[in-house]
Amino acid sequence: MKRFKTFSGQKTFLGENQRLEKLKTLGDKLIKLKTNINWEIFRKTMEEKLYRIDKTGGRPPYDYIMMLKILILQRYNNLSDMEMEFQLNDRLSYQRFLDISLDDDIPDATTIAHFREQLKKHSLIIPLFRQFLKELKQKNIIGNKVRMVDASFVEVPIQRNTKEENDQIKNNNIPDDWSENKKRQKDTDARWTKKNDKSYFGYKNHIKADGKSKMILEYQVTPANTHDSQMLSSLLTKEDKQKQLYADSAYKSEAIDKDLIKRKVKNMIIEKGYRSNPLTEKQIKRNKKRSSVRVRVEHIFGFIENSMGGSVIRSIGATRAEINIGLMNLTYNIFRSLQIA
Repeated sequence: MKRFKTFSGQKTFLGENQRLEKLKTLGDKLIKLKTNINWEIFRKTMEEKLYRIDKTGGRPPYDYIMMLKILILQRYNNLSDMEMEFQLNDRLSYQRFLDISLDDDIPDATTIAHFREQLKKHSLIIPLFRQFLKELKQKNIIGNKVRMVDASFVEVPIQRNTKEENDQIKNNNIPDDWSENKKRQKDTDARWTKKNDKSYFGYKNHIKADGKSKMILEYQVTPANTHDSQMLSSLLTKEDKQKQLYADSAYKSEAIDKDLIKRKVKNMIIEKGYRSNPLTEKQIKRNKKRSSVRVRVEHIFGFIENSMGGSVIRSIGATRAEINIGLMNLTYNIFRSLQIA
């Protein structure tokens, strides 16, 4: 008679350590995320805005660094708050990354949502994003020659509105018969648009990235129907002076050409051809060379789509979209820095 190995069902401290060591040998990427990122650089930025002395003697808040790491982990795996709560309680690798033991109190979905709301309320995502960029610059990871711009759709749940309701929303009006509860469940900031015969509903993540490291340096969030070229000016800064700027032909216009000359930015935008004025052989050759550089910006969106669970968010409204897309861009930069390291 064949004998099978039996299990006691009992947990021990030694058994937990053995399982964690096994995960390490199998390639637990969170170990690298925990040890190679200086998470403490974010503490001061958050404590200056979030720290409050609880005079009522209530339970102290969870550590801000731990909560930020939870949001980064959540964004990387594209999990809802409820899914994140489950994984925090279920996965040993998550618990090791967050320095949580089986005896510790683990943040629930409501606590995760509340912390994200606090980041929104105090406008902390951009300062945190810039703090990490500062760290990258100090390590000489950011290059000094090439900048790339592009935009990608970030979809949200589709709203089941009537045609009349959608017409009012397009004109920035809220239907009069909507109750307060219904208004809270409707995203009236997101917009429909179409590209290559495919429809999208949501927002756009406009980015400027470094050509050397493929790090996101600046970003802007708009409704999905905003044309890419409209946000170029707001993505450029004084630091882009004398840099080469690569972009696809959607950014090509006489107004942008003049703006780049004024800013002393080297124009490497792919040129357009027209029926009455087709591209010359010289322009075609030049475009091909520029495309080989510009295509690197698409690797960023490819990583977000394929390695971060896709550019889809579950929030409602432009303000929350800005928070989630900001977290998406910060998460990308953190994981990209690990690849470079």
